Amino acid sequence: MSKEARITSWNPENPKFWKETGRKHAKRNLWISVPSLMLAFVVWQIWSVVAVRLNDIGFTYTEEQLFTLAAIPGLVGATLRFFYTFAVGKFGGRNWTVISTAVLAIPAIGIGMAVQNPDTPYTVMLVLAALCGLGGGNFSSSSSNISFFFPKAEKGTALGINGGLGNMGVSVVQFVTPLIIATSTFAFMGEGQVLSNGETVWLQNAAFIWVIPIAIVTIAAYFGMDNLPNTTQSVADQFVIVKRKHTWIMTILYVATFGSFIGYSAAFPLLLKSQFPEYISLAFLGALLAAAARPVGGWLSDKLGGALVTTWVFIVMTIGAIGVIYFTNAKTFSGFLISFLILFLASGIGSGSTFQMIPSIFPAKEAAPVLGFTAAFAAYGSFFIPQLFGWSTSTTGSPVSAFYFFIAIYVISFILNWFYYQRKKGLDLNIEQAS
Repeated sequence: MSKEARITSWNPENPKFWKETGRKHAKRNLWISVPSLMLAFVVWQIWSVVAVRLNDIGFTYTEEQLFTLAAIPGLVGATLRFFYTFAVGKFGGRNWTVISTAVLAIPAIGIGMAVQNPDTPYTVMLVLAALCGLGGGNFSSSSSNISFFFPKAEKGTALGINGGLGNMGVSVVQFVTPLIIATSTFAFMGEGQVLSNGETVWLQNAAFIWVIPIAIVTIAAYFGMDNLPNTTQSVADQFVIVKRKHTWIMTILYVATFGSFIGYSAAFPLLLKSQFPEYISLAFLGALLAAAARPVGGWLSDKLGGALVTTWVFIVMTIGAIGVIYFTNAKTFSGFLISFLILFLASGIGSGSTFQMIPSIFPAKEAAPVLGFTAAFAAYGSFFIPQLFGWSTSTTGSPVSAFYFFIAIYVISFILNWFYYQRKKGLDLNIEQAS
């Protein structure tokens, strides 16, 4: 039986269909989608930890060059998301998951080879960083695909699980890398690098370790996922979303939440190294907390309403950013870490709450591409935030100046969310269906 013939009809809003047939298929696709997306985030954010160690093993890059290597995957990944947004409607969810997962092996192998030679040109490193953007594109297609599988009442939770556990790839790579480079796991693929203190590390392990999981998940997607019927749309049909006012409003809200999460995740290890280098081993905590909070944000929004949860998110994010400014200036690590963790926690919850709002605002066929479209813009946070930190650090010696930009964005987002989605109780969020 072909994959296309496995499911011939799909109507998750029908309670009988959902209970007897739909739920089991949806859950199977979700639980294969999660590790696929997690590996995509691993590859996308691998430079956030590899860049930290390059100069320790013989490379001679400036701080601004290192921030750029951490930022370039964000620029490319965000741009690819615009194309990935429409890929599920064009090629089918299963087909695109297989392709987009398999190509992650290319930058993983390339980085593993390049970091073994300190004479590797910086341009080669930039190309490899750009190829990691392939992982950044996956979120848009993955979210779009999963949104088709679940009924509206469960979309927030499902998207929160997919996005939250997928986002966990950022913390996984930041946690696993320091451990795996200390072992000779892939010594047969290259020699170790000797640090100034005499310790030997194998930085190539940070990339090679993911090749086998990528292959396994690719195979699982091929045999275990489905292309749903009646979801195929031309790019022209999907592109109608750019005419919707609420597409752009929700994009701003998601930029402020997920854009903060992914941007801070990319920059946090380098920030720690520049401000409190003795605590670099804690760099994974922020991304871990944000990713774990995302499903909570989706669940809370299903219960309390996405607009209300999002309102409180922006209040807390503003408080967190002010705290980071204060404690950075005071050179107090405990306050700096707690304030940053507050930012990560709120941005994770906000990523889930804003995504829960979108299926409530748009009809199903528009909601899927809107999810991908907003995610594409938000992903630019992983480029601009490290770049802003690099600029602020190089010009003032501190990352503080960048946070004033972020606070302004949070205030603007708070006002937009309140004005359009919260101030009128009982507002019918299916606005676009009448437009």
